Amino acid sequence: MSKNILKEKSYAFAIEIVKLAQVLVSDKKEYVISKQLLRSGTAIGALIREAEFAQSKKDFISKMSISLKEANETLYWIDLIKDTGYIDITIHMQLSSDSKELVAMLVSSIKTTKSRL
Repeated sequence: MSKNILKEKSYAFAIEIVKLAQVLVSDKKEYVISKQLLRSGTAIGALIREAEFAQSKKDFISKMSISLKEANETLYWIDLIKDTGYIDITIHMQLSSDSKELVAMLVSSIKTTKSRL
């Protein structure tokens, strides 16, 4: 059940990241940071999907751990985009909250799986 919630939340988050990256490029003419944000923000869900068909629990943990790193990196880019004036506080608060929620869910999933090794 929680894996499906994680999968759904990461996919919805990726959609928001894609939309933000489109706005950053079209309206703000920001190309470099938006690419980094797009890469890390969409990698979270892609790695969770990869982990669904992991070859072992260790492989699952590895993929989920990389997803966790991407979620944390995405939070960095979201903060940087806010602090450089590309997005307002409202957008930042929502994306930051979503990213932190994904981090917490990934940590929980990794810890649970490790405890079952």
